[in-house]
Amino acid sequence: MLETCQPPDPNPRSPRLQLPPGTTDCHIHIFGPDSEFPPSPKAKFTVPPALPQSCRHMLDVLGVERVVAVQPSTYGFDNRRQLTALQELGRPARAVVAVPFDIPDRELDQAHEAGARGVRFAIGHSYSPALEDIARFAGRLARLKWHVEFHVVRSGVLAGAQQLMSKFPVDIVIAHFGELQPEHGVCQPDCQALCELVRGGRCWVKLSGAYRLSAEPPYWDITPFARALVELRPDRMVWGTDWPHVNFKGKMPNTTEMLDCLPEWLPDSNVRERILVANPAVLYGF
Repeated sequence: MLETCQPPDPNPRSPRLQLPPGTTDCHIHIFGPDSEFPPSPKAKFTVPPALPQSCRHMLDVLGVERVVAVQPSTYGFDNRRQLTALQELGRPARAVVAVPFDIPDRELDQAHEAGARGVRFAIGHSYSPALEDIARFAGRLARLKWHVEFHVVRSGVLAGAQQLMSKFPVDIVIAHFGELQPEHGVCQPDCQALCELVRGGRCWVKLSGAYRLSAEPPYWDITPFARALVELRPDRMVWGTDWPHVNFKGKMPNTTEMLDCLPEWLPDSNVRERILVANPAVLYGF
């Protein structure tokens, strides 16, 4: 029997930070109901309902005006739940989808019309597609001005992937700090590889998922990574809550904690506004 994930805290508290107009949460997932959107037979775990109305409540409490729904592995290549949610979230919304390499162009065009702006791949699993195959497929996305998003599932992957990633025919996005390990600091090979990719200008980083890497809020041990990356290319950073915090084994965070760490990570209010508002507008075409 598959393990069922924890649900998110249903009561996000009021944030300490007042967000600027146009703030974008660049990483959420919508789940359920299973009767309408059944999970893939290959799903590794089950997820309690995380419906658009619950997401709307979280975003309203935080003061987020735009949002990006990212296809979770639970649904495989069936993107209906995320694409349908774009019409239910009550604000400008975009999606990052998962597709097979042989998807017809007309289906990519249909996804674009529905609001998709990128394709997601998980790398680091034994069953992950080869990076060379992803790079070849990425050439088909250039005409749509889409990007490739990578969910790095373990440390050690980025250092080995840097050279090929730097040659991708479209921009790439690294979610959740690329699985950097706080105890190894900014000198770890993965961090250096990520910095080189960001320096090249075709790599974006989501300042998200800190709760998966850090011991506890307020995630001070992530601050050196955030500041190092922002110092290199503040125009290539975006932010996300990663709501509803799927498949997390520790104490479930309050989603507002994903926001309260930003003044520490991004003390310059102008830079912070750029990352929350202007950068997502460029990346996702809001």
